[in-house]
Amino acid sequence: MYPEELVKPMREELTNQGFSALYTEGDVDSALSKEGTTLVMVNSVCGCAAGTARPGTLASLLGDKKPDHLTTVFAGVDKESTQKAREYMIPFPPSSPAVALFKDGELVHMLERHHIEGRSAQMIAENLVTAYDEFC
Repeated sequence: MYPEELVKPMREELTNQGFSALYTEGDVDSALSKEGTTLVMVNSVCGCAAGTARPGTLASLLGDKKPDHLTTVFAGVDKESTQKAREYMIPFPPSSPAVALFKDGELVHMLERHHIEGRSAQMIAENLVTAYDEFC
């Protein structure tokens, strides 16, 4: 587990832009039971989260179409909520960072770590925008 003071700025990079932090299993269940589209960013302390995943995810939200609900769990910190979110992401294996898009509680798009590593923030944003165009 990482200390909260270490991850606070990484979490706030998302929460300051309208993401709701999910801390418990109940938070995840509640978020994913909402109608419409919900984005779940599995945040991480790794370099690809800082360099491309968070910036790409935020850049993807600048267009007209975007998810109705923005949420985040923090791998290695929010153990309970991260595990629960990953249950909703099955059949994909646990991955962090990761970005998942749900529509009416059903997983419709997934970016795993291997889709993030080695790609630019712009490429990640474009991938997510394509999903928003289809599902939002």
